[in-house]
Amino acid sequence: MKKELAVCLMLFTAVLHAQQLTLYFDFDRYDLNPTAQTQLQTWLVENPNIEVSKIYGFCDWKGSNHYNDTLSVKRVKTVLDYLKEKNISVSHGYEIKGFGEDFPQSKVQSENRKVIINYIQKPTKPKISELSEQIIQAQVGDKIQLSRIYFANMTARILPQSLPVLQDLLCALEEHPSLKIEIQGHICCQLVYDINDLSTRRAQAVYNYLVRQKISRKRLSYKGFGTSKPIYPIPEKNTQEEEANRRVEILILEH
Repeated sequence: MKKELAVCLMLFTAVLHAQQLTLYFDFDRYDLNPTAQTQLQTWLVENPNIEVSKIYGFCDWKGSNHYNDTLSVKRVKTVLDYLKEKNISVSHGYEIKGFGEDFPQSKVQSENRKVIINYIQKPTKPKISELSEQIIQAQVGDKIQLSRIYFANMTARILPQSLPVLQDLLCALEEHPSLKIEIQGHICCQLVYDINDLSTRRAQAVYNYLVRQKISRKRLSYKGFGTSKPIYPIPEKNTQEEEANRRVEILILEH
């Protein structure tokens, strides 16, 4: 798949493998100390779309087995309550468990007083581009202006900064295989109707880009209108009016 198409395809992105966050507790305590609170806050900011699957609690070897089992469960419940308070998604059938001191202990006691959170990054829906939204809402016969399409002065050479808009259009055509469009070019400033047929060549440049990206020619056509359909009367009064008249639009032929 071409790089351009890969960029504009609206696919879900996800990190599906389980990840872990480890929080450490003070001796004989199950409340979140300031370090753990800060760690959780940072984690939630950096991971806004997570789902927790497991929460395991642990203790050091000091104290009785029964006491440590109870303490490790309390640590788990403290973390679980915190996550629920923050409206963090917890998977159906999630697992919570306190291991007490029954696990391979580190020689560093502070490393044994912990809770481990297992989580995944849930699939994330990318935002629909403004152009795609316009196309979704459009009816046959509607026109949509392709904003931020730039050409070298007095030529049909598309400038690199136009690529995001072209990718949006490509994506829309890929997502809507029944969509057929006419690409329409318009220029500004000339009192005589498009001496160099520049509007047609610019519309064709957009057409050629889409064809190179494997969009069927049967779904595309192009046409230049020169200065015959200005938004503002010619001669324009200012640069803003010139830019508005100098444009590329698409006409929805079939949806």
